[in-house]
Amino acid sequence: MKILIAASEAFPFCKTGGLGDVVGALSQMFSRLGDHEVALFLPKYRNIERGAFSLRAISGNFLIPVADKLETVSMSHVQWGKVSVYFIENSKFFDRPGMYRTQYGDYKDNDERFMFFSRAVLEGAKFIGFKPDIIHCHDWQTALVPAYLKTLYQIDSFFVKTASVFTINNIAYQGMFAKKAFLKAGFDWNDFTPDKFEYYGGINFMKAGIIFSDMITTVSPTYSKEIQSYGEFGKGLEGVLKHRSKKLSGILNGIDDEIWDPVSDMFIKRGYDAKTFAKGKAYCKRDLLKECAIEENKELLLAGVVSRLDNQKGLDILCKVMPHLTDKMQFVILGAGDEKISNALKKLAKIYPKRVFFKSGFDEALAHKIYAASDIFIMPSRFEPCGLSQMIAMLYGSLPVATKTGGLKDTVFYTGEPKDSNGFLIDAANEKSLRSALGKAVSFFKRKLLWNTMIKNAMNGDYSWDKSAEEYLKIFKSIQKDS
Repeated sequence: MKILIAASEAFPFCKTGGLGDVVGALSQMFSRLGDHEVALFLPKYRNIERGAFSLRAISGNFLIPVADKLETVSMSHVQWGKVSVYFIENSKFFDRPGMYRTQYGDYKDNDERFMFFSRAVLEGAKFIGFKPDIIHCHDWQTALVPAYLKTLYQIDSFFVKTASVFTINNIAYQGMFAKKAFLKAGFDWNDFTPDKFEYYGGINFMKAGIIFSDMITTVSPTYSKEIQSYGEFGKGLEGVLKHRSKKLSGILNGIDDEIWDPVSDMFIKRGYDAKTFAKGKAYCKRDLLKECAIEENKELLLAGVVSRLDNQKGLDILCKVMPHLTDKMQFVILGAGDEKISNALKKLAKIYPKRVFFKSGFDEALAHKIYAASDIFIMPSRFEPCGLSQMIAMLYGSLPVATKTGGLKDTVFYTGEPKDSNGFLIDAANEKSLRSALGKAVSFFKRKLLWNTMIKNAMNGDYSWDKSAEEYLKIFKSIQKDS
């Protein structure tokens, strides 16, 4: 099978969050499972040239219409294992300091940037002669690819056997623009209707991906139900998703166990596994506390957080709860985002310097150290499509304290019996529920045999991509058109 993956980011080339991890991991897994030819298409952002990969320019170029202009596309290529990675190049759209935004907000022409990229993916496939059986698109930035396939490219013989799958990694980001964006994209005005492109007088890129793709997936079974059932989860698209529910599946993400492995992790003080975690985590904990200038106290539970600072993540709730728990717990928090949450965490670190450490930004080495050293990992999310952090935390023997939502509900289990539990669940994203869950964690922490049983359960879980990738491939095969 020939699989073309279209995305706005993929690790290790370009990444702002979990989407990059997911696309990078799936690309590799598809290439390893069976006799599949995998091509990954990405925008060529400014910082890609500064990476460890040496890109080879592909001779020639082609044109893409955007609004009333023709934009030139050139392409470059790098071989990444068995995956062929192709970069769509256009300095006007992609030679910028950030991928999606500046510190002041989103780029105002993001509609043009990603309608350009979506159409360039299709023309780029023709340009290099890669005739895909499946095009797998991710999130709103590539949601117009299935729409183009079913409209402007419907009679293009090059794609006559091509089917599309659209994956929703986070429905909170939909790509909503004014009506003029529809016209700029080159679609027929007759298709600007509520059952197709039109969305409250404008255009919603994600809606287009849901409507026009052959299959839709999202990143956990629970999230696939949530986004159809509740307005607060579906973010206005629940009706559209219900309409296409027979074509919607929830496939749980995995984590890259080559990057995340407590046995061989080069960032942490001492490696360990499910049999040696007691000594290994103790070494890592002492090392982290020393680095963060926090007092060492074996009686205190160490809570870790590595997260985007955002109301979705519930960290504003955590800020309100922390002052009530500093006599029982210590906190090490790494993250960037919302200024109010960041300022609140800075204030707490200043008030409780021996109990709270906060670093703004992202630090790969520190992130690994937090996972390895912490006793619990706090995720009080208001919603969480899948979440990778709870799986990484469990692999490192840090028990998640996570809201009962989305992928957190699908991966974190708490029955009250340690033998059947691998973490603690927060009933709802509010202060009372979070304090209750953290109270249970503090209580169990004092009972070492029970605590260690839960750690072993967490570390022995299967968080790899193998099963997830196989489920995607089954979907691809089910919609593959006859040769």
